[in-house]
Amino acid sequence: MKNGILDILKGKFLVSGDAPKNWLFIIFASFLATAMIASSHSADTKVIQIANLNDEVQELRSQFVDVHKDVQRLKLESTIKTTLEKKELYASEVPPKKIKVKSINKISGR
Repeated sequence: MKNGILDILKGKFLVSGDAPKNWLFIIFASFLATAMIASSHSADTKVIQIANLNDEVQELRSQFVDVHKDVQRLKLESTIKTTLEKKELYASEVPPKKIKVKSINKISGR
């Protein structure tokens, strides 16, 4: 048991008769570890990117609500009235009259 652990620590398994098999396994294990680290890094990057996009969406929704509120306020009749009064335009005191147009078809008899 002691010799087995000592041989591993000295690296004798890398230079013994079965060394090519051991080297292939070490290269394969190194490749898998590299692929796992790259995959983990890619996933972390995407999680951070998603979090940033969610923050941006919340900010844009907040801006939309603020602008929509301002637009609704500007559309109010009282707001329009005060804006026009500053420009010295006032509402007509005479109510509008309805204009009736006779159809061309009724006049020509069709």
